[in-house]
Amino acid sequence: MPPSPPPSSSSPAAPYHERLGVSEESFDRLEEHLERRVHENLEYRHLSNRRSGIERGTVLIAGTVVRGFPKIPRTLVVSTGVPEHFHGPVAVEEKLNGYNVRLVRIDGDVLAFTRSGIVCPFTTRVVRRDLEAELEALFDEHPRAMVCGEMIGPENPYTAHEYPGVDSIAFRAFGWRDRERGTPLPVLERRERYESFGVAQTQYFGTDEPDAVADRLLDLVDELDAEGREGVVLQSRDGDRQLKYTTSAANRGDLAYAFSMPFEYGQEFVFRRLIREAFQAVEWGESEPEARERAHRLGDAILCSMIESIDAVAAGETVGDRHTVRAEPETIDALLEHLREQGLTLHIEQDRAENGERVVTFCKRSQSTNDKVRNYLDGQIVDV
Repeated sequence: MPPSPPPSSSSPAAPYHERLGVSEESFDRLEEHLERRVHENLEYRHLSNRRSGIERGTVLIAGTVVRGFPKIPRTLVVSTGVPEHFHGPVAVEEKLNGYNVRLVRIDGDVLAFTRSGIVCPFTTRVVRRDLEAELEALFDEHPRAMVCGEMIGPENPYTAHEYPGVDSIAFRAFGWRDRERGTPLPVLERRERYESFGVAQTQYFGTDEPDAVADRLLDLVDELDAEGREGVVLQSRDGDRQLKYTTSAANRGDLAYAFSMPFEYGQEFVFRRLIREAFQAVEWGESEPEARERAHRLGDAILCSMIESIDAVAAGETVGDRHTVRAEPETIDALLEHLREQGLTLHIEQDRAENGERVVTFCKRSQSTNDKVRNYLDGQIVDV
């Protein structure tokens, strides 16, 4: 198995603008938007939003670059969107419901970066613990690798979701890129590499021509929907072009989540998901009764979630995003400190020791929703 290729145009001492492939002037403008942070005495800068053609989440650290993961476009209509976007064979893999991380090794230490480019101390410690041997072998052979994947499972501090066989939290790889250039490995080569290192991956549904993929995709999405799963990611064989499509269950889950904290999410968040449902209903050729059943399920997701939250505030409870996490005590301490540093208000609801680990259930308090619901319950007038 050949090692990852060396840098094509820059030496280890090359300045950041060369590593990023931009002019000095462009980099000077970019620097104004880089946020400075420190993780365990290691200082780094990251870009929390895409600018000047540089991906969101790009990190400058210890004289090297860690590229952000590119935003994946979405199709609303499979039958036309897939053939329009792809002009050759398409690989189909499962899209998982968790949080996106990129793993790299810097100065001998594995670090886990979130989508926005922040080192997550919790994820970093978890992957070092659970994947120590696998990642050590992988990075020894491919030091420039950027391991891209999803952290999934019910004991997840950001996006908790049940998956068969995952009792706490687990990593599933979905991409492999050169950390500095951001170029992906071809899909099948990437899957073979991860398998050789024993790294678990997202589910693979095969590769076919665009029209054939479009023909069978609705049945596949229907099966995933029945299981309450997230959807699919489509990629060209070289991994360079991507497209995603989500299930109705995922859309309803997003809406239920948003309306459980109705004053935290904007109209755009809700509208995008309703649009996805409408186009899916039309493409699937649903009858009037089927469309009404879809509308009924959406209404349940929206209204019932909001009613539950209003009832909770009325009963004196705290509304927010609840999570249970399990890890070594120092890892839990690092996570809670990290979340508070992000400006989140946490309510610890349960904190116990179990088999040498610390298990904590906490709520990220939704300030606006709690305050506004309480004010409306107390009689504040609404001018709408």
